[in-house]
Parts: sequence; C-alpha cells; structure tokens
Amino acid sequence: MSDLFWFSDTQWARIEPLLPRTTRGMKRVDDRRVLSGIVHVIKSGGRWADAPGEYGPKKTLYNRFVRWAQRGIWKDIFAALAARDGVPDRLIIDSTIVKAHRSAGGGKGGPRYMLLAAAKVGGPPKSTP
Repeated sequence: MSDLFWFSDTQWARIEPLLPRTTRGMKRVDDRRVLSGIVHVIKSGGRWADAPGEYGPKKTLYNRFVRWAQRGIWKDIFAALAARDGVPDRLIIDSTIVKAHRSAGGGKGGPRYMLLAAAKVGGPPKSTP
C-alpha cells in the first residue's frame, strides 16, 4: 500500500533517542514499525482494528499507545520535538471553528441586554388570565 505512513531516516534519528530504554519482560518489537503504525492510525482517524498488517499486530499498536500515554512518554516526546531549535515546548494548533446562526446573539432589533430566566421569575406576568 502506498498510503502507509513510515518515519523517514531523518525523522527517526530525532525520535529514537527519546524512546524509553528500560523494558521489562519480553523484548520490545521494532519501535519504528510500531510507532509508524500508531501515527498512521491517528493520522487517518481510523480504528485500531483497521490498521494495516504491515505495522504488526493491532493489539501491539493499541497497547503501546495506551501504556505510553499513561506513563507520559508521548507528552515527553512531543515536548522534546517541539522544543528543538528554541521553539516553545507547548504550541496549540487547532483548525476547528464554531459557527453560530445569525440570530444566536439576540437577533436584529432585540433587547440590548437579555435578562436571565431566573430574573424574570419574580417579575410581573406577561399575560393576564
């Protein structure tokens, strides 16, 4: 598949020194393959179960992502990569927007200050029975 994500040699050279070295139990599988798979799933917005087989077992991708997130490893990696070359370690990049209907702000010709419903409760009734 040509739409798979793989870290380039340059990218991997920056990331590899940031990875944890202490592992318990079984030897860790190929980090470059697993991390490429994690980035692919996150980038595509898909489910872990839909990850291509070239990245290895889907359960491995999921487990690595979740365990490293709980230990704060992802945060440390992203902070170190963002802080490189004097850039602050925290940046906010967001492309979302919120649209509201033109009448959501009170509408044309409405009262300048809208009263809360709680303030109106003690006032006189609008209609008489």
